Amino acid sequence: MSLPPRNPDELLRARGADTRPDARFEPYHYRREHDGWDLPLDQETLRTEIAIENARSIMTRNSSPDIPFDRSINPYRGCEHGCIYCFARPSHAYLGLSPGLDFETRITAKPNAAQLLEAEIGRRNYAVAPIAFGTNTDPYQPIEAKLAIMRACLEVLSAWNHPMSLVTRGATVLRDLDILGDMAGRRLVTTGVSVTTLDPELARKLEPRAPTPATRLRMIEGLAKAGVPVRVMVAPVIPVLNEHEMERIMAAARDAGARSASMIPIRLPLEVAPLFRDWLLRHHPGKAAHVMSRIQAMRGGRDNDPRFGTRMRGQGQEADLLHQRFRLARKRLGLLREDPVLDCSLFAAPPRAGDQLALF
Repeated sequence: MSLPPRNPDELLRARGADTRPDARFEPYHYRREHDGWDLPLDQETLRTEIAIENARSIMTRNSSPDIPFDRSINPYRGCEHGCIYCFARPSHAYLGLSPGLDFETRITAKPNAAQLLEAEIGRRNYAVAPIAFGTNTDPYQPIEAKLAIMRACLEVLSAWNHPMSLVTRGATVLRDLDILGDMAGRRLVTTGVSVTTLDPELARKLEPRAPTPATRLRMIEGLAKAGVPVRVMVAPVIPVLNEHEMERIMAAARDAGARSASMIPIRLPLEVAPLFRDWLLRHHPGKAAHVMSRIQAMRGGRDNDPRFGTRMRGQGQEADLLHQRFRLARKRLGLLREDPVLDCSLFAAPPRAGDQLALF
């Protein structure tokens, strides 16, 4: 898949992608062509746009055999963090938008998420199990500081004593330590903080609008001090670029308060592969071929292997050695493999005004 040329009218500031490849389901494809006129351009900085969706449902179910949850909620579509490697980029194609710049500049928010959540878990036939947040896009991306959709969801879950897991790299999670700490005291929440690199320069290129590595370590520290179980997610591990940091990331996260650790080699599904190749050529042209050859060595000779069981861990000698290194480091650092088991037994509707009080 070849990428279209960059729009010269747009001035990009802290963006991961450089262009807008076509959404794969669209019947028409657009290409910019030079019209022969060399006129001076009036460039405008590309801004993030937030669209509001009045969602009809909020909980997504899945039966994937290599995912440890069966239900999830994503309060936002798209993610302004702009991580170039994000496996969620292809999901923007379902909206008729590009997995490139559109994914990180055209965000959809679902302000009624908390109301839909409460209606779902309040159904008579609802069977409680932990709900996963942050499985596709980050619920604590920048706009959450203003809209507080995730906080409203936390308030519902806390009131119902409903267990949940959370994956984020957004510093706004520290705003909600009051709720998360209280839920942790009832064994209702676990968190995962993604730390890709400790190198701020590499992070700025890979994840241009995500918090810095130092901020993410402070997030781990803040969550841990509030009593919230924290897992450091060394993900994605990218050969040549950040794989040499794996043990140092785990040690720094352990020192900050992380209890457990996980690792995933980089995945490049669908449109992510050409976007990542383009990013490599822009930022690391001398390493691009080496990086891709090492990725393919873990993916059966391809850019990506989507099969259940191998998509999260890779295959072959390269992947086996990486996982062996990770297991040894986890054991040496005293980090756990699994998160604490969440308590589903407390789940109940919160008391309402006028309800008869229980005797026992």
